[in-house]
Amino acid sequence: MTQLPLRAQLAATLGRTAATLSRMTGRGDGSVIGGRVGLVLEPDLLRKLAKDRKLVLVSATNGKTTTTRLIVSALQELGDVASNAFGANMPAGHVSALAQDKHAPYAVLEVDEKYLPEVIDTTGAGVVVLMNLSRDQMDRAAEIWLLAQKWRRALAGKNTHVIANADDPLVAWGASTAQHVTWVSGGQRWREDSWCCPECGGPLDRKDNDWACRECAFRRPQPTWWLDEQNDLVIDPYGQRWPLHLQLPGRANASNAAMALATAALFGLAPSTALDRLRQVKSVAGRYTTVERDGRVIRLLLAKNPAGWLEAFDVLDPPPVPVILSVNAQGPDGRDTSWLWDVDYRVLRGRPVYVTGERRLDLALRLDVAQVPFQLAEHIGDAFAAVPPGKVDVIANYTAFQQIRAEFGRAV
Repeated sequence: MTQLPLRAQLAATLGRTAATLSRMTGRGDGSVIGGRVGLVLEPDLLRKLAKDRKLVLVSATNGKTTTTRLIVSALQELGDVASNAFGANMPAGHVSALAQDKHAPYAVLEVDEKYLPEVIDTTGAGVVVLMNLSRDQMDRAAEIWLLAQKWRRALAGKNTHVIANADDPLVAWGASTAQHVTWVSGGQRWREDSWCCPECGGPLDRKDNDWACRECAFRRPQPTWWLDEQNDLVIDPYGQRWPLHLQLPGRANASNAAMALATAALFGLAPSTALDRLRQVKSVAGRYTTVERDGRVIRLLLAKNPAGWLEAFDVLDPPPVPVILSVNAQGPDGRDTSWLWDVDYRVLRGRPVYVTGERRLDLALRLDVAQVPFQLAEHIGDAFAAVPPGKVDVIANYTAFQQIRAEFGRAV
């Protein structure tokens, strides 16, 4: 990498120092404060830190952190990789991650959907991975078609290679202005936000993962990579079939792996080599981590919007394994909990259900309407105490998940 200018070096150094102090004093993991300090001293620090790196940006509503982790794992075959491993996905987090590994020739950054255009412009990233768009944080996030529109504008005229999920109409529309696109059939289980054509507003005809507008020429692009969910394998552009055999559970992670394999191929990595590394990943920033406490084997799952809850339900252990649900409504979660009514909780019938979190009463009302029996617990510790020894799954939204991680010493 090119030597940083003196001002940028000083900003990066002080940022790393602030991050270290944050971790040492237990105030956080340092993934944001270091970047904030650096940007105060050098507002153009992100651009300077990104210069001369082979940079991948990963954006979506769900699965950003996991897909970022999978791509990092694959690219480590080639050398050191800088990444915002704990999901600090706005510019301050990006600065902190790049400053922490200032000599790494590769970088993979998870990027918040709203910040993606800004980060593309600032970093000049060579590769952008786009996976899905659905409703999230409804009290403060724009309509998702507006996000897709911003993606289109950001990618137009850029010499950026996009890896995009062809099965999500909003993603396909957002990526369609890019000069170079590798289309991946990654699947789309949650379709409630994409029944209308983003190009003209007409209805979309859908069958399996295929879709086409009834009133204009907009239709699903032809993929070159395919996820075969039923057989747990990915088909590459040459027709070769690659069994996944991931340690990460569920169909969503199979889709994430397909995106990661297509991305790794851009860097010259064979699927066999990339898969060997993907199969070593068993937890991501606490997600899917299993911990033991007082005879209980607790698995942690994150779900922060309707699409995410659908995927979390997909990986639950079968009844009668109990499940603890925890919902907050702090700033990072979005304060509007009306999205709870878009989740079909009837799948939880037949198992013990415990409800906790700051908005436990909102969730309790939703479960009552869905005729799902449950027990209320004021604190997460009370919920753990009420569960009998043995396996238990925990599903929590963002800040509730972080609180539970803190309860276990930020297990990762």
